Amino acid sequence: MKNMNFFEFRFKLNIHTILSVGVYLFFALIVYGQDHNHMHHDLGDEEDKYYRIATVAIPDSIKLEVSGMAELPDQRLAVSTRMGELWIIENATMENNSKPIFKLFASGLHTPLGLAYRDKAFFVAQRAELTKITDTNGDDIADKFETITTWPLSGNYCEYNHGPILPPDGNFYINFNLGDNGMGASSEPFYGEMGSHAAWRGWMVQVTPEGKLNPYAAGLRSPAGIGVNSIGDVFYTENQGGWVGTGYLSHVEKGDFFGHPSSLKSANLPGSPVKIDTSQVPRDKPLLHEMVDRLPGFKMPSVRFPHGILGTSLTGFVPDTTNGKFGPFTDQLFVGDEGQANIMRVFLEKVNGAYQGAVFPFKKGFESGILRMNGASDNSIYVGMSDRGWHSSGPKRYGLQRLVWTGEIPFEIKTIKAQSDGFELEFTMPINEKTAIDPNNYQITSFDYAYQQKYGSDLYEKKEGKIKAVKISNSGKNVRIVLDELRKGFIYEIKCSGIKSAKGNPLLHDFGFYSLNNIPIGNPLTLDDSVTQFHDVEIEEKTVKKTPKKQVVKQANNQRILTKTSSLKKNQNSVPADWVNGPDMTITIGVKPGLKYDLESFNIKPNAKVKLELVNTDDMQHNLVGTLPKSADKVGKTALSLGIDGTAKNWVPELKEVLFHTKIVQPGATEVIYFVAPAAEGDYEYVCTYPGHYMSMRGVMKVYK
Repeated sequence: MKNMNFFEFRFKLNIHTILSVGVYLFFALIVYGQDHNHMHHDLGDEEDKYYRIATVAIPDSIKLEVSGMAELPDQRLAVSTRMGELWIIENATMENNSKPIFKLFASGLHTPLGLAYRDKAFFVAQRAELTKITDTNGDDIADKFETITTWPLSGNYCEYNHGPILPPDGNFYINFNLGDNGMGASSEPFYGEMGSHAAWRGWMVQVTPEGKLNPYAAGLRSPAGIGVNSIGDVFYTENQGGWVGTGYLSHVEKGDFFGHPSSLKSANLPGSPVKIDTSQVPRDKPLLHEMVDRLPGFKMPSVRFPHGILGTSLTGFVPDTTNGKFGPFTDQLFVGDEGQANIMRVFLEKVNGAYQGAVFPFKKGFESGILRMNGASDNSIYVGMSDRGWHSSGPKRYGLQRLVWTGEIPFEIKTIKAQSDGFELEFTMPINEKTAIDPNNYQITSFDYAYQQKYGSDLYEKKEGKIKAVKISNSGKNVRIVLDELRKGFIYEIKCSGIKSAKGNPLLHDFGFYSLNNIPIGNPLTLDDSVTQFHDVEIEEKTVKKTPKKQVVKQANNQRILTKTSSLKKNQNSVPADWVNGPDMTITIGVKPGLKYDLESFNIKPNAKVKLELVNTDDMQHNLVGTLPKSADKVGKTALSLGIDGTAKNWVPELKEVLFHTKIVQPGATEVIYFVAPAAEGDYEYVCTYPGHYMSMRGVMKVYK
């Protein structure tokens, strides 16, 4: 295959749309009424030294909720929007700080969540059809709309279509989102909060150039990203929820089943390549890796992203096909996240014929939730954003930015490769040998998630590993780590916090997560004089069987502010014994769309005895943490740093600023807690510390006489 710029395959990431009757088309050149800040700066952010974010100026009159992108042969950028417009942007890279020019190519499309371009035509997956859009007279205004194929709908609002993409085989591929089933008692029995109410919902489908729709793979839930790697193999991203313990990226082949049983409602239809019945689906909550043996035809995801640590809502992705012009990560994938407004990096390898690999943090600080990404001809990455009504950690509702390599190489874990007896880590530059052979500079922990109808999953069977030996390569960039055992099918967190480069630099990001679906067949490392062995080193093993421990947060030593009832816990779920007359007041707080509490403030008196109910009517998990004044940001940020321990701790950090808290409350559930209001007057805060929520989901408890 010839060398090519980022995504010169021309099969751009995309997602769904449908042509509404009466398309309104017009030509528009946009005049800017104000200056725009072209660069995004995050002071103190070390990532900016290596990859900077450049903001594409969007006119105030355009709500560019980017849902798909495609760079044209003349280097203009085509952008579809969630609200059904298709724009062509000239000078999107803003050469010499000159402003881009926006021209409206088409409008009236129905929820296009992707965009592909081939042979002078655009392709969008609308709500009920795949549409070809062309400009027949060269005036940059669409004037021909052709239906390639259609598919059934139930009318459920959540029946999104992600794609299409155009891999090298010439066919279109589209992901069909499941519909919304409601939460709690209103959800569909067995299937849960999302379900299939029309043929092929929860499937990836293939559409031939002639318009024949072929079901391709099943078991999808909310598959918001679809694309290819650097050699054209098809992958998709999935999001945490019912039957999906954590989000993931996976290779897709015809006949694959990824686990959500609602898609199996179509498995008996003509043309289905999946022959699984719902009666075969385990109900006893096995660990995910056990599903390979429990359910023939089940496919393990290639790379799993621990929820809250690396992403909360995985979306689009692009491969690095620049041959080093975007840094040292050639052929790796860059995956966007809507909730955390960041990008992760994925290294893939084939082990025993199947893809698996590692995910690493890469770049944070984008201005809105990332939905789509696309490689640019100047070797940068276009990043298209929309929070789609769900607030992300980014400060804006939508945006278009570029990620640009500065030319400086960061000190990073470049790859993690599985070995028959451990792992081999490759770094982007030579390492300091003294730090690399010290076993105390590594922490390796394996764990898994459950396969269950319940939304998401805790971490199960967490175990810390023992390092038996370390060997550094002659190049000084590779470290071979021999472990006492490998657990097939588990996720491995590999932390290298003490490793330094030969020049003394710390790692920019010191951890990654490897999905060990298969253990390579091969010879173990020969433990000779060239290998540093650790016969006497003991690393404490901690295995949590099935049910993780829930942390009880210690009481802070500030009784004047916290309470007059010394026996109260921070998570007090029963009425205190000395409340003979019960609580002084009851506060009920619910959840509304957009990551918001439905009660943004309430008033109480100092030392009041309070009963608080958190009613989670949302389809996501939430908690409520009461904090000292002006402490919500600190508590929220600290919660993010809990890593793989966050789930067991209900994402509540051990801080004196935490006054009271609920546990993580599942969708459709309610938790009641009791606390005594602070004695000191002031505006106290409450916040959801579930990853990605603290920026917007908060309120104020006003304590005054």
